[in-house]
Amino acid sequence: MDDTDKAILNRIQSDFPVSSRPYAVIADEFGISEDEVINRVQQLKLTGIIRRIGGNFVPGKLGYVSTLCAGKVPKNKIETFAKEVNQYTGVTHNYVRENDYNVWFTFIAPSMELIKKYLAEISLKTGVTDIINLPATHVFKIKAHFNL
Repeated sequence: MDDTDKAILNRIQSDFPVSSRPYAVIADEFGISEDEVINRVQQLKLTGIIRRIGGNFVPGKLGYVSTLCAGKVPKNKIETFAKEVNQYTGVTHNYVRENDYNVWFTFIAPSMELIKKYLAEISLKTGVTDIINLPATHVFKIKAHFNL
């Protein structure tokens, strides 16, 4: 990852251009071509530096619910468990913690019933049966911007 990649990541984290051609806007700012910006972003996704690009919304204002989940995952299953969890579009992120409940993830969906259904599917597919569901009672939005 070079300085241009870092500059692009800094730009798209918190101020993604609202435009019919957002990558052209970024390209103009950095004096490179739109294709180069697109290729760099694609490469960052392929190498796993970027998992997804998308907006962050307040779930309740869209009629959705959100929850924080934690799974007690055997160390040899963490990677496959995380890959399965990431298959669900309502999962915004997940991370490993030093705890018995070692894989944590957030889930957003139109209803808690749907989240419970998805958690049951994840358990069935992965064999991880100890997943706790901690529905949000208050939403706190903290700007997470990683200055590269």
